[in-house]
Amino acid sequence: MDRASPLPLHVQVKQALKDQILSAAWKPGDLVPGDLELCAELGVSRTTVRQALAELAHDGWVVRERGRGTFVAPPKLTERAVERLSGFFEDMVALGYPPVSQVLRQQVRPADEPIAARLNVKSGTRIVEIERLRFVEDEPVVLTTTYLPLALAPGLESADLTRRSLYEFLETECGLSLARGQRTIEAVAADTRQARLLRVRKGAPLVFLQSVSYLADGRPIEYYLALHRGDRSRFEVELVRRRGREAASPSADRFGRLPPGGGSVRRRNGK
Repeated sequence: MDRASPLPLHVQVKQALKDQILSAAWKPGDLVPGDLELCAELGVSRTTVRQALAELAHDGWVVRERGRGTFVAPPKLTERAVERLSGFFEDMVALGYPPVSQVLRQQVRPADEPIAARLNVKSGTRIVEIERLRFVEDEPVVLTTTYLPLALAPGLESADLTRRSLYEFLETECGLSLARGQRTIEAVAADTRQARLLRVRKGAPLVFLQSVSYLADGRPIEYYLALHRGDRSRFEVELVRRRGREAASPSADRFGRLPPGGGSVRRRNGK
């Protein structure tokens, strides 16, 4: 530690510990040395070490578990909220993490009122419902439920999506090209079933996404719900400042849908 530096000691300790993670000297899942060991090694007080570790935990670099210690956190899967309309499968492959899906439900059923409204079809219209648990490196990270009109995606009810992108199926097998999407993001707490499937504790923070994707002609093609583990997900948003008349935002309907051409929200991780 450089005691002549204008940087507070806890900031220096934080950076020193972070460097251990960045250099891969400490790998995800490794137990970080205890407070007393770090105090002796760095020549600082226990208060300084605890403050540094608390900030590292807040920033997602480590996880502190009562009674067990502090562990290096697994890297978060960065998702772009605005860039391009792509799917979870495509984005994870681009990051070097080929995902695998466990299909929990894949069936044809009549659309109830809320889903029919999202897909702009009549209630009772036959739709395909697909619930998937998405894995990266054998760890569940996302639970998704997808609804699509059967008439637009025939054969989807029996397609093997274990290692295949849904968007790729729609493009190659159905001749459909998704043009834009409208999405909302909020934080929720895991219920009992979600916690069991995602291997987190009940009440753990999840990032909940709702999305409607559209074809170029404005028809909704897909409505989906996605629950992302809060400890493994990070979203990046690109903002563009518009001036003059462009600054006025188009009005969304009661389901949060924008008119065709009115705007879009795109992300690098969803399906």
